[in-house]
Amino acid sequence: MDTEAFLTASYARIRARAAVTPGTSVPTLPTAAQLTQARASLPGRGEEATALAQGRGPAATVGHLVDDIAPALAGHNRSGRYFGFVTGSCLPIAEAADNLVSALDQNVQVHLPGQSAATDVEDAALRLLIRLLRLDEDPAITWEGRTFTTGATASNILGLACGREAVVAARLPAGSPSVGELGLLGACAAAGVRSIEVLTSLGHSSLAKAAAVVGVGRASVRELPRSAAEPWGLDLEGVEAALAAGAAAGVAAVIAVSAGEVNTGRFATRGGADMRRLRALADRYRAWVHVDGAFGIFARALPDTPEFAALRAAAGGLELADSITVDGHKLLNVPYDTGIFFTRKSATLHAVFQNPNAAYLAAPSDTAAIPSPLNIGIENSRRFRALPAYAVLVSEGAAGVGAMLARGVRAARGIAAAVLRDLAADYELLPAAADDGDDDARVAATHVVVLLRARDPGLNADLAARVQAGAEWYASATRWAGAPACRVAVASWRVDPVADVALVRDGLARIAREWRAEKDAAAAGN
Repeated sequence: MDTEAFLTASYARIRARAAVTPGTSVPTLPTAAQLTQARASLPGRGEEATALAQGRGPAATVGHLVDDIAPALAGHNRSGRYFGFVTGSCLPIAEAADNLVSALDQNVQVHLPGQSAATDVEDAALRLLIRLLRLDEDPAITWEGRTFTTGATASNILGLACGREAVVAARLPAGSPSVGELGLLGACAAAGVRSIEVLTSLGHSSLAKAAAVVGVGRASVRELPRSAAEPWGLDLEGVEAALAAGAAAGVAAVIAVSAGEVNTGRFATRGGADMRRLRALADRYRAWVHVDGAFGIFARALPDTPEFAALRAAAGGLELADSITVDGHKLLNVPYDTGIFFTRKSATLHAVFQNPNAAYLAAPSDTAAIPSPLNIGIENSRRFRALPAYAVLVSEGAAGVGAMLARGVRAARGIAAAVLRDLAADYELLPAAADDGDDDARVAATHVVVLLRARDPGLNADLAARVQAGAEWYASATRWAGAPACRVAVASWRVDPVADVALVRDGLARIAREWRAEKDAAAAGN
């Protein structure tokens, strides 16, 4: 087989399948027929031995992948109207860089400057992200611990692991080995720590998973909402009371700040003043402040204009945390999976994730400025996921990324405004307005997530399914305040703040008309 000819032909077929003609739209979901064809093309149960014995060969397999499987995959990379799960698309420069990652198949594992520049590229990408997110504006705050992960779950595991390490270590006798060395049970016993609590408000589900993984336990995640009207907000008085009570009872704490909350996109803190208070509380009670900034933290990279001033202010103070997670595959529009983790001290990461006793993985002693990734993260083997992120940052710059983020915010705000002003007879914007909240303020509070429900309970129960069945645009089904709701999350670089807002507005209006017609027909039939 001519390898280069095969790859050239294969890439051409892949791009032909993935291409989107300018000025056209593509469905957000595959059709039932496409799903049926894809499943029928797979080896059936009990046919595995035959499939492996025969082998299709490279050319026929590419045809199978492109013609059978690819049409049955979700269209979030090809459609700017896939508003589900805060799922970003993949910028063309990021796709090109990711193809290079596969073509050269680097294992970004050990910093070996005489053999590969991969770790240097990763370090540069992380430093550029710190600048983009304005995490370096206070010279007293540094982010020595920084690494790429697979996403929010892995990043939250790193955050809680580092928090666990720090809050227990702060209570150990001087000169004690690390928690990672002693083990959680032994370290807690030596430190007089009875338990570790994670204090949060509407924390992402991956936070509870991370708590279980690092041995803190899902039951330790304690919700402290500001109020029933603002359950995403963190009750700072409640945090202080919990820290004080814990200090007297042998309980250490990690404070987990949602930025933003998954259903509403709202921030757990109200900007710099809240974060300064949390920082002071954490310092007083030897707690750790972890920010789950998966998509919300990108509000800090919006253009510095009055249009986005409220969002930038809401994201203020997040740099005061001890650790921060970021999801690149959301608003940065790089491929799945790309997560990022920052913490103040590299030593904290090393204490937990040091990979000992592997002489063949040792890096030269003069390369400490860039630590080997295997000593500061979960994986020993790692895909070069930093390259697409680096490519986007270098290609687009802060202005280009900011403009992309601005388009998403404008689209989300346009949808929120349409629900409030054009569709109010049939739909309501969530969360419910405060007594003094006006429509303009509610729109201005919108980042990239719009939560809504139909006023008719029957339509509301079926709303997300009706949106998805049309395949013109996609929204996620969720629940809010005990009832079904529909979540529209704008994350794609392809979004058009004018055309796509009109499509969603008209689509929701049509769904409501059809529902009323169905009810009328059913009533007439009875």
